[in-house]
Amino acid sequence: MSKKNQHVVPHQNGWAVKGAGNQKATSVHVTQAEAIQSARSAAINQKSEMLVHGKNGQIRERNSYGNDPYPPKG
Repeated sequence: MSKKNQHVVPHQNGWAVKGAGNQKATSVHVTQAEAIQSARSAAINQKSEMLVHGKNGQIRERNSYGNDPYPPKG
């Protein structure tokens, strides 16, 4: 399984979950909450990040489910 960040983005039929760099949506959901739940599951399984975009396309939330060092460098 590839370690791709999962993006929740606006879609013509509601909200879509897309792996980073993918053209096609992994899944499409009616509500953003459903899409976030799906993206969170995928990100946890892949130990990657989930990025939630607003209706304007800008990132409004970011959660990491990977191997984050603590304390962060720098």
